[in-house]
Amino acid sequence: MSQDNLMEKIVSLCKRRGFVFQSSEIYGGLSSVWDYGPLGAELKRNVKNAWWKSVVHSRDDVVGLDCGILMHPDAWKASGHVEGFSDILVDCKSCKKRFRKDHVGEKCPECGAIDFTDGRAFNLMMKTYLGAAEDSSSLSYLRPETAQGIFVNFSNVVDTTRKRLPFGIAQIGKSFRNEITPGNFIFRTREFEQMEIEYFTKPEEADESHKQWIEERFAWYVDLGIKKESLRLRKHASDELAHYAKGCTDIEYQFPFGWSELEGIANRTDFDLKQHSKASGKDLQYQDNLTNTKFFPYIIEPSGGVDRATLAFLVDAYCEEEVRGSTRVVLKFSPELAPIKVAVLPLLKKNSEIVSTAKAIKKDLSKCFMSVYDDTASIGKLYRRQDEVGTFFCVTVDVDSLSDKKVTVRDRDTMAQERISVDSLKEYLSNKLLNH
Repeated sequence: MSQDNLMEKIVSLCKRRGFVFQSSEIYGGLSSVWDYGPLGAELKRNVKNAWWKSVVHSRDDVVGLDCGILMHPDAWKASGHVEGFSDILVDCKSCKKRFRKDHVGEKCPECGAIDFTDGRAFNLMMKTYLGAAEDSSSLSYLRPETAQGIFVNFSNVVDTTRKRLPFGIAQIGKSFRNEITPGNFIFRTREFEQMEIEYFTKPEEADESHKQWIEERFAWYVDLGIKKESLRLRKHASDELAHYAKGCTDIEYQFPFGWSELEGIANRTDFDLKQHSKASGKDLQYQDNLTNTKFFPYIIEPSGGVDRATLAFLVDAYCEEEVRGSTRVVLKFSPELAPIKVAVLPLLKKNSEIVSTAKAIKKDLSKCFMSVYDDTASIGKLYRRQDEVGTFFCVTVDVDSLSDKKVTVRDRDTMAQERISVDSLKEYLSNKLLNH
């Protein structure tokens, strides 16, 4: 299928099956803002949980943080966002459309004209006001990134955790950017969620740490099921780097609309802590008691988007197969990411004993797995419905189940069916999910 057609099918599936809805749809929608439906909320939560497990729970050198969306306005002045967080915009004089200058070539992508206005800077931060008066004294901002909250809490974390270099601070949270040219579904939006690590290290160890984080973050996507050939590393050229950065490498995924960034891993040097120390008057240097020295650590920053990762996992999982003359759509998520692990289905919904047995099994399985019960269609249609949302196993309760105390377990990927006793069902499913 064409890449444009693939994207259309994924967007349609997301709406039809409850992954993603247009925000405020009943009012005509709000451009480039999206709501996650029941299955989308589960998938997105699984992505975040997998990241947190990988970078916090599985490591001894990273701790978590959850900072406020609002910060003191001076923090954004110190970081350079108030003065420098801008895109250069141009207007097409023919069709009057506005574009980021770096997103257009010689011709207008809308009408083909070659006559643009001069570029002008547009700050991406969203403004708000705190308190009763809306004036310059109450001006604040919705954070455009989560990183600054980590930097200003550096000393707090060191003092309370007694961590020694190298160590990291991880955070997942919402950020906001007044993007002029958002698009490609949930890839580029004005409200989005980030997964960021700020890893503090000695300056002489930063290059090696940067290399290690690039390798580890690339492997995370592969371990969760993304095909390796659909990922690549792209090192930033010197003219792409932020003025404070020594180096940056992007992990890119081949979306239907082309290769685009999933995550960037940057060596930010010691810029951030120096800036906030200077602006606040608070000493944010690290005290190394082993060498009796003080210095500003270098910072390695792996920064990825939750929404972008969720879209990549959706695209990569989407599969169409010919089965007995018809097309089966299946989302082949990894066990860790699949929104639903088990669906329990009664073969005869008019048989009260089968229904009550199936509901009891579902209730028991829910103690261990994300499970659902469904009796709203024939068994064949129920199977296809669960395939389309990536459910790993379907458990069917039939007439024989009432006497032999067994159920039929159907595997999502192979469609193979196996008869399993109810007593051993949880253990069977656990082993299958663990060893998939």
